[in-house]
Amino acid sequence: MSIETLPILDLSQADDPATAPAFREKLREVTHTVGFFYLTGHGIPEEDFDRIVEVAQRFFALPEDEKLAIENDHSPHFRGYTRTGGERTRGEVDWREQIDIGLDRAPLTEEEIEFPFDRLTGPNQYPENLPELKEATDRWHAQLSAVGDRLLSEWAQSLGQPADFFAQAFADDPASFIKIVRYPATEDGAITQGVGEHRDGGTLTLLYPQPGTTGLQVKTDDGWIDADPIPHAFVVNIGKLLEVATDGYLTATVHRVLPTRPGEDRISIPFFYNPSLRSQLPRVELPAELKEKTRGVSQDELDVLHAVYGENAFASRLRSHPNVAQKYYAEHLVPQT
Repeated sequence: MSIETLPILDLSQADDPATAPAFREKLREVTHTVGFFYLTGHGIPEEDFDRIVEVAQRFFALPEDEKLAIENDHSPHFRGYTRTGGERTRGEVDWREQIDIGLDRAPLTEEEIEFPFDRLTGPNQYPENLPELKEATDRWHAQLSAVGDRLLSEWAQSLGQPADFFAQAFADDPASFIKIVRYPATEDGAITQGVGEHRDGGTLTLLYPQPGTTGLQVKTDDGWIDADPIPHAFVVNIGKLLEVATDGYLTATVHRVLPTRPGEDRISIPFFYNPSLRSQLPRVELPAELKEKTRGVSQDELDVLHAVYGENAFASRLRSHPNVAQKYYAEHLVPQT
């Protein structure tokens, strides 16, 4: 199917019995063919979108020493600030700075740790001089978790399953997290990627890119298309866990972020809605008419896809944040040849 722009889905249509079946059919078809869409009708007030961007801008405007005081290499849980150029995608430098914020939890004790990925559970790091950051992200996390719950329920029903089919995987301390990202201005053509080509490893992503900016691109059969922001709407894509759960009927799509243009910078706020670290999504037994359209799970050159979410999350963090990986997890790193 040839497309020039991402489709728009209105979640409020799922509330009306007269329009819900058509919404579910469109949701299923879009994520079977494209894997990306815009979401409106989510019920989140416009002022909360404006607030999260404003707080993000205030965070990145803090003095460098205040941001580095909460740098992620202080955290074995991969929480906190990552300086520009500190993250990698497929081994290449991503030109962005960011802060990672998940559910704020006490770290597990040595007696409680059973798997290496259990160490991802832990506290966040917040800057001392911006208490509004915790307030805004706590609210954002709760709001977007509710949207994620609703979307998964609609997906389940669209695939011939009960509404609560996926719920159990998220019942015990889900491992969702927020990245607040700034793509700095570039001064010349030396920077080639904001974020390199990749597919998300979790369940689904709700992204809010700053209105009036550009950079996100989605790969289609006809090439790359821009996914420019719509004010107060999310860009949504599924991750590889949903692709695995449906044997490739739903597709996790390759995407990338181009570097900013000279003299411009932009804020982008993805929310990764994921199950508990020790959970896996149940496999969907598709109705016959859908099962015949499955494609199997697509393979990435660097990906070894695990059913348990925590194994994917841990492997991804080790690849993406070499400073934290080397400091705390050197024994888990694969020697370079």
